[in-house]
Amino acid sequence: MLHAIRAEISRAVLLLAMMLGLAACNEPKTGPVEIRYGRDTCEFCNMIISDPRYATQIRGGPGHEAHKFDDIGDALLFLERQTWKDDPNVEFWVMDVENGKTWLDARKAFYLGGLQSPMAHGYGALAEPRPGTVGFDTMRALAKKRAAKLYCLPGSDGAISQ
Repeated sequence: MLHAIRAEISRAVLLLAMMLGLAACNEPKTGPVEIRYGRDTCEFCNMIISDPRYATQIRGGPGHEAHKFDDIGDALLFLERQTWKDDPNVEFWVMDVENGKTWLDARKAFYLGGLQSPMAHGYGALAEPRPGTVGFDTMRALAKKRAAKLYCLPGSDGAISQ
């Protein structure tokens, strides 16, 4: 009887491993992956990703894996800590803040500041420039300064400000 139970458990484990392997094969090797809003967590802060308008993904590193974030500021902080941050094959995706349904290349998007983003970094992405928007490099520099103050990172004065 015990032998039969062990054999059945072994079959179930093998079947589960095969199903997970097939699911991994179906994940695209480039571009953003699906985010399960209300379930998936930000890779930097571990909070649940709940607002699609600010969702961000970085694909890179070993295995060219997709990393999910709730705010572009958290994605920038995460990327800065990676040994592969300067790899030209790193992909950076951000959701269009207006509709929360369209992925944009983060490096080509335009950023509107002063927004209530999930982690208070304050930027949302747009596909087209508008008055008051900035490009990726400018947003990244401004977000880095803001993050230093939000998180009391080295080089900040430790004060929280806008």
